Amino acid sequence: MLPRLLQLQGGAFHRVSSHRRAVSGDSQPPLPSQARVVICGGGIVGTSVAYHLAKLGWNDILLLEQGRLGAGTTRMCAGIVSVAKPISIESQMADYSNSLYQQLEEETGVNTGYVKTGSLCLAQNQDRFLSLKRLASRLKVMGISCSIIKPKEVSKLHSLVNIHDLVGALHLPGDAVVSPPDVNRALAVSAAGQGVKILERTSVQQVLVERGHVTAVETDRGSISCEYFVNCAGQWGYELGQASEVKVSIPLHGCEHFYLLSKPLQQPLPSNTPVVMDLDGRIYVRPWQGGVLSGGFEKNPKPIFTEGRNQLEVHNMQEDWDHFEPMLSALLRRMPELETAEIQQLVNCPESFTPDMRCLMGETPGVHGYYVLAGMNSSGLALAGGAGRYLAEWMVYGYPTANMWPLDIKRFGNLQSSRTFLRHRVMEVMPLLYELKVPRWDYQTGRQLRTSPLYDRLDTQGARWMEKHGFERPKYFVPAGKDLLSLDHSKTFYKPDWFDLVGSEVKCCKEAVCVIDMSSFTKFELTSTGDQALDYLQFLCANDVDVPVGHMVHTGMLNPRGGYENDCSVVRLSKNSFFIISPSDQQVHCWSWMKKHMPSDPQLHLEDVSWKYTALNLIGPRATDILAELSYVSMTPDHFPSMFCKEMSVGYANGIRVMSMTHTGEPGFMLYIPIEYALHVYNEVMSVGQKYGVRNAGYYALRSLRIEKFLAFWGQDLDSFTTPLECGREFRVKLDTDMDFLGREALLQQRQEGVSRRLVMLVLEEHDTELDLWPWWGEPILRNKQLVGATTSSAYSYTLERHVCLGFVSAPGGLAADFVTRGDYEVDIAGQLYAAKAKLYPFSSLLSQQRRRKDQLDLGTLTPE
Repeated sequence: MLPRLLQLQGGAFHRVSSHRRAVSGDSQPPLPSQARVVICGGGIVGTSVAYHLAKLGWNDILLLEQGRLGAGTTRMCAGIVSVAKPISIESQMADYSNSLYQQLEEETGVNTGYVKTGSLCLAQNQDRFLSLKRLASRLKVMGISCSIIKPKEVSKLHSLVNIHDLVGALHLPGDAVVSPPDVNRALAVSAAGQGVKILERTSVQQVLVERGHVTAVETDRGSISCEYFVNCAGQWGYELGQASEVKVSIPLHGCEHFYLLSKPLQQPLPSNTPVVMDLDGRIYVRPWQGGVLSGGFEKNPKPIFTEGRNQLEVHNMQEDWDHFEPMLSALLRRMPELETAEIQQLVNCPESFTPDMRCLMGETPGVHGYYVLAGMNSSGLALAGGAGRYLAEWMVYGYPTANMWPLDIKRFGNLQSSRTFLRHRVMEVMPLLYELKVPRWDYQTGRQLRTSPLYDRLDTQGARWMEKHGFERPKYFVPAGKDLLSLDHSKTFYKPDWFDLVGSEVKCCKEAVCVIDMSSFTKFELTSTGDQALDYLQFLCANDVDVPVGHMVHTGMLNPRGGYENDCSVVRLSKNSFFIISPSDQQVHCWSWMKKHMPSDPQLHLEDVSWKYTALNLIGPRATDILAELSYVSMTPDHFPSMFCKEMSVGYANGIRVMSMTHTGEPGFMLYIPIEYALHVYNEVMSVGQKYGVRNAGYYALRSLRIEKFLAFWGQDLDSFTTPLECGREFRVKLDTDMDFLGREALLQQRQEGVSRRLVMLVLEEHDTELDLWPWWGEPILRNKQLVGATTSSAYSYTLERHVCLGFVSAPGGLAADFVTRGDYEVDIAGQLYAAKAKLYPFSSLLSQQRRRKDQLDLGTLTPE
């Protein structure tokens, strides 16, 4: 017999909070002819943006909603505000949202239904428990209260939870529940009180653009001229982007999301009962009017289309009890006492998801003044307060007050706009919200979108692939005879199956020569008829790029705060021609940054040539021999000095740009090859290189080499708030010249005042690679038992035979070099502390080709380069 919980009761869906129109009455106010900002979308995301813009002092703001205010996804949101998010910036935004919603009632007089319940993240196995411990360590870095607890403590906090199969849990006492429609109304009331105009039943049809800038918005009631437009249209965001005069790519896709509402239990559940997130059971449960609200993220989601935007308001979609059954079963296993509960309704509402489970925010790359905040991945309520704040700062100040790169819409490009790609990816992404995510996670859908001409050749040689900005890149190579299936699924928090494979690649890089296909790098060419290109780069780049033809320069492109917007290599090809190499995921961001600061001069031309060149990285001491034999040119340092570029022939192919650099600190060369010659050059290198011990290698070997040489990468160790002075790169800045450049004033001021944080290199001691958890990134760094920072990247050093972490150490009031070197350091990996040696420079022993055993290595005697 089915439990009573399966016996659906009749009657209409009883909303969490009845909707009350916040601003306008039955008659429509007139449509203004102009506004400074037009926001599309009257859900909690749009009202948060309006609220925060008004708080920052902007006026003449117009918020448009095609239906009734808050009648979209916001009305049907589950109402949970939790800081348990996969990345730190999302936890930070959720923490701010929590504080905001708590004080809104006092500010506006609107009851938001805020109750601080706390939440319990349950673990049914050791791997999940480890992931929760890692999350707890990361949250403590942010100052968020949390604790790892035993199953018996779970019972004390929530009497309905069955703990028989639990190994532990994470308790987050500050988490809360709210009434989403009422929070939405409170934000709207406050915004309206500060002068924001809010119009319901007004649909945005398209955004008008002139010379790359927003000029007006066309609605079904007329046109409004404006300077800024904000797309907060939620599930309709993609369609609205495509409907603009200049199409804007907003990669998100809708999916059905189910949850049930029960009637009050026989013993009504108190409103402050903790929220339960049973991640292994794929469900969440919160108290709701004496009963429960429970939903989840199933393994077989149902994507939906939203073409036409013909549904003005979100209504409960078709019930599907067969589809919900696995989550219902998980609920009854976790809370058996609910067998006798009666159901009020099974809710089916749309949610929008993005290709990487992170929301989309920021200014779009193709249209100035067009901002986006959408694709909230079922965390709209939790993130809306913080996201609205940061987007408002972005618009008002020109930048947010936190590093938003993980959420910046410019991490995507048009290549992620295919409806087929989005539909397939969203079916993978939605289940991953509660899936156990281990280091080096690779998506399975939307693959082989961008490939090098060498892809098939490398694949047949055992390449295992990762994806970056849609581009396939080799991780490592599996020799013939190895268990390919096992290695393809080596997901663990401990020593991975590929450890020895990568170790052999690293050894070959140091002793012979390896070839890594690095075609995914972003590549630009800048040319001019006169000195325009040089003048432009001298202003945009922190380093002096006025070098002789054939030389190359490592440089940052800084923002006015002195932080890195790009970290790149610039090659001077001729007097007025430059070749710029940037990270793979910088393609859209860097292009946008350069175009934003580029003078309107027809004699100055910037071209994205990423697709024109295949890049091969030849790493190792025998790279010189291979190229000398293939080109009949001496490649010794006397004839081919470091940081030098020469266009030459390799084999039968001409016009190959050969550069004496490897991005690893090891000797070798980068070859930028016109794609039609790529296969020929690769074949020649591998054929001639046989007698020199050549082999293929992947990005995991590259990571190990670059981290042990203390080489920071943009997007991991460097971001828009990191300055050259904080990461030991002052020598790459032309501060002591009279040349002006973007960020100069901020750096001069920082040099005078001193830095308060520094990038350091930490080598773990007494860490057993075979048995202990591996560091990843985000681990807390302690100095003399005090929290001073967090790691940004890590790798196993096959030279030191120890793990190496890079990360930032902070000290209020200024940080001197001896502060770093004289402290006793520990790195917290999932709650376990490991002693570490901290350095501001790489260890000189890393340059040695001779490996030394850990028990013979005295780190205290090593000296910097």
